[in-house]
Amino acid sequence: MTDHLKFYIDGQWVEPHGKGTLEVINPATEEPIGRIALGDATDVDRAVAAARKAFETFSRTSREERLALLEKILAVYKERVGELAAAVSQEMGAPIKLANAAQAPSGIGHFMSTIKAMKEFEFERDLGTTRVVREPVGVVGMITPWNWPLNQITCKVAPALAAGCTMVLKPSELSPINAILFAQIMHDAGVPAGVFNLVNGDGPTVGAAMSAHPGIDMMSFTGSTRAGVEVARAAAPTVKRVAQELGGKSANIVLDDADFEKVVGREMFNMCRNSGQSCNAGSRLLVPEGRMDEAAAFAAAAAGKIKVGDPSAEDTAMGPVISKAQYDKIQGLIEKGIAEGAKVAAGGPGRPDGLERGYFVRPTVFSHATNDMTIAREEIFGPVITIIGYKDEEDAIRIANDTNYGLSGYVSSGDLARAQAVAMRLRTGMVHLNGAPGDPNAPFGGYKQSGNGREWGEAGLEDFLETKAVMGFTPKPAKA
Repeated sequence: MTDHLKFYIDGQWVEPHGKGTLEVINPATEEPIGRIALGDATDVDRAVAAARKAFETFSRTSREERLALLEKILAVYKERVGELAAAVSQEMGAPIKLANAAQAPSGIGHFMSTIKAMKEFEFERDLGTTRVVREPVGVVGMITPWNWPLNQITCKVAPALAAGCTMVLKPSELSPINAILFAQIMHDAGVPAGVFNLVNGDGPTVGAAMSAHPGIDMMSFTGSTRAGVEVARAAAPTVKRVAQELGGKSANIVLDDADFEKVVGREMFNMCRNSGQSCNAGSRLLVPEGRMDEAAAFAAAAAGKIKVGDPSAEDTAMGPVISKAQYDKIQGLIEKGIAEGAKVAAGGPGRPDGLERGYFVRPTVFSHATNDMTIAREEIFGPVITIIGYKDEEDAIRIANDTNYGLSGYVSSGDLARAQAVAMRLRTGMVHLNGAPGDPNAPFGGYKQSGNGREWGEAGLEDFLETKAVMGFTPKPAKA
């Protein structure tokens, strides 16, 4: 077990003011692997003061200077990507194959997409005699989650740096070690003192202090909708900008002309990737009513092929969920689904056979569900797919949009034009057609209670910019 009892503030590792500590638990073994310090409002004050001081100079750096810095960070990140992957696997349970292939490399993708966007971005333009300038928003408070930790850290930090902002990061206290390694990468890459600061702690203490802090100009939050509401409420008195990437209950529409065995099997595997702990997971699988039993059989067959177990094993496809609290929440929702009349086609309550320790959940398929059931309304955040029948295409679109969320959507069809037409009617920030993967250059974010603002690529850069109009900047053309 390794202690990580300092915070990164103003370019150095410093002793915390807060006296609390927290053990970091490996969810596969339920044993501690490290210990972190828990900060308090004074630690936040110190970090914000450093960021505000650094903003005076960093905000005035040139595009070329910030590009060079981003490229240096990217180079150092690449050197330590294996170390980052190992940390993620141990502290949040991602299979090492997934950690090496997606969790850690996601940071490389976000720095690359930010560099690309920054090279092409128009920070200044003229409208007649008015100069319109895009300037950094200021000091940004960042609160990031445990499920895709490096993805969410880098998709905030990279564009904030590109914009000329300074920042204070509070990573999830459940998966903080990768963030501590990331802070060391920032230091080794030569990020100026005070530009990037890290304070560990919990939401009610450090997160709340950041959200309410008058020295923070913007909060960028990723997490549950419930916690996002608290961030916005705490931020309201200072009228700071709040960007939120929150929960989801995304519909996954399988149209009647799709290859059912292929599509349903693929979507079941996707649902269990990262143990179902993805906000954009296609957790509501919508199929024609007459093909419910067929879809359930295909999903159950796919679930039976998913190897659940030790995240350090190369052949493990699914590890544990993050914590006992998350495990208990998922088990409660599975029991709720059974009580409300959905059929269990695969999985169900309890751990998979042979796994007596660790927060492992059985890949679970509910069939014959209706969209008013709890398992269709609430974000389970586990390897549970809920199959709902629809009467026709119009009914599928209605059911898909009948949710408080609007993060992502999925449509599969043998006819791309038909899939495109359905996608345009979904009230979601993203739609994946026929299994298309995410695009790090495209906007990421949602409608309704899935949040506001957009991350990734050019849209992510824009989120960290203010707009200034300077009238009379350009002289009027001389009369002939």
